[in-house]
Order: sequence, then C-alpha cells, then structure tokens
Amino acid sequence: MSLRGTINPGMSEAPTEARRVTRRLRSDATANRERILVAATIAVRRDGERVPMATIADEAGVGIGTLYRHYPTRAALLAALTVRSFDLVLQHARAAAQSDEPAPAALEQFLEQTIAARNELVLPFHGGPVIHDENVVALRAEIRNLLEQVLARGRRDRTIRPDATPIDIIITGAMLAQPLPHAADWDQLARRQARIFVAGLAATDPPLPGARRTRARRKGESVRTADLP
Repeated sequence: MSLRGTINPGMSEAPTEARRVTRRLRSDATANRERILVAATIAVRRDGERVPMATIADEAGVGIGTLYRHYPTRAALLAALTVRSFDLVLQHARAAAQSDEPAPAALEQFLEQTIAARNELVLPFHGGPVIHDENVVALRAEIRNLLEQVLARGRRDRTIRPDATPIDIIITGAMLAQPLPHAADWDQLARRQARIFVAGLAATDPPLPGARRTRARRKGESVRTADLP
C-alpha cells in the first residue's frame, strides 16, 4: 500500500521539463534560421547566388549540417531569401495603401522604406534569382495590387497622372535600392531622386512617351512582367 501510494517528486515535473526543452529547441532553431538568412542575404548580395554554402554557414556561426537541415538545397535557401525580401516589400506596399496621406506622399513613403531596407533585399532586380514559387508569385501580385490601389486613389483626386503603373513604382524602387559604386552618400542622393520621381507623377505633367495605358494594357503589362518584383 505504501509503495502504491508513493509518488516520485520528479514524475510530476518531467512533462514540464520536456516542454521546456522542446521550447528551447524550437527557439534555437528559429534563431539559427534567422542567422542563416541574414548571413545569406549579405553573402549573396556581396558574392552572387553561387556563393559557397559553407561560407554562408561560417558567417552565420552555424555548422554546415545545421544549414542543410533548414535548407537542403541552394535553391531552397535562395527561395527563402526571395520570399523574405518580398514579405518586406509587401509590408511597405501595405503601409502605403493603408496610409491616410495623399497618394504622392504614400508613394514617397514606399520608396523611402525601400531605400532604407536596401541591404535586406535579395530580389531579381537586386542580383537575386528569378523564383517561380507559388508563394513568390502571390506576393508579387499582392504588391502590385496594393500599389495600384495607391495610384488609383491618386487618379481619383487628380494628384497622380493616369498613365502611371505599379511597375513604374517597382522599377524606380529597385533602382534606388542599388547604390552607385562611387556615390558619397547614396541614401541622401536616392531620397532626392525619389522626391523628383514622385513630383513627376503629378497629373499636371504631360503624358509619357507612347500610347496612354488603358486598364487592359496595364493588365497585359503585369502578365509580361510577372518575373519582376
């Protein structure tokens, strides 16, 4: 009876300790994954997408086995970098679409955030590979849709020219996020160019060269530029 009624003090604590260990392992895995992505972003921007995986692991401070556990192939790692970058651009586009500011100010904010985050972006326009992943395709489409919302708002209140498209904004953002080699203060210079570009979107400016883009033409243009961010 005494044995049957005896409770080992450690027994009640075992499940709690197991959960604690599991949480710690998950936290460590998340931290390792983020270190890998940060290091890979820097390495790919510096050395290109063929940078050795061992170099990325070394700069992330993890073993090569840890890197391959998270990203079994180079393609998987590059896809993760691209998704991470598009997620960041999506946040900026969403902020612009939800802004209470007039469309020109919201677009200038989008470009400003793109310039500020330039070192975190690995996209086709920034030396990254073109990824035909479903998630990437969906992110690209959502970014363009959000920027179109901002432009449409500007067209309605006549602060944005009718022939401007989301691709115009994206291409400009991509160029401003790539510093010229010998620019003394690229961020300041890029912000100046962003303001000039947004001023050129004013509805009072003359039409852009070529035929005015209709809604159907803008849709077709989006299809042809599906590989752009």
